Amino acid sequence: MTTHVLILCTHNSARSVLAEGMLNHLAQQLGQDVKAHSAGSAPSGRLNPFALEALANAGVDTSAYRSKSWDEFTTPEAPPLSIVITVCDSAAAEACPVFFGGNGQPVKVHWGYPDPSNAEGGDEGKRRAFELTRQAIGYRMLQLLALPLHSMDKAQLQAVLQQIARS
Repeated sequence: MTTHVLILCTHNSARSVLAEGMLNHLAQQLGQDVKAHSAGSAPSGRLNPFALEALANAGVDTSAYRSKSWDEFTTPEAPPLSIVITVCDSAAAEACPVFFGGNGQPVKVHWGYPDPSNAEGGDEGKRRAFELTRQAIGYRMLQLLALPLHSMDKAQLQAVLQQIARS
């Protein structure tokens, strides 16, 4: 059974897109039955070109990606979510809608990253910041994929995801 992970950031244009891309890419490489999705509370309607560039340089196909609202994941047609990860502080502070998992509410965790869009140094500074953010996100996604997701109960999963947040 597929483990569905929703990654949230306010505008769903940069960090959440990096996380969606890296988790899907790494899960496919490792043969894991994990599917990442991303969304935002106030989606910008566009994906940050530096995020797309960083993912493309890592071999990630983003052709089907788009900026979308977290409301899409509150409908009966939405995939059953196991994990919800916030990657920006403003999204973590917002009251999330009710998401439904396969067994009730999904496990929620905050893995914050500074906004690479605010990097100094012009386009080169932003490229460097997006690449470093992509690498940091990728490291945590590898830790997530190393977990025995199908055999962990929610309390165990919550505790381990919090540990990863502190790493």
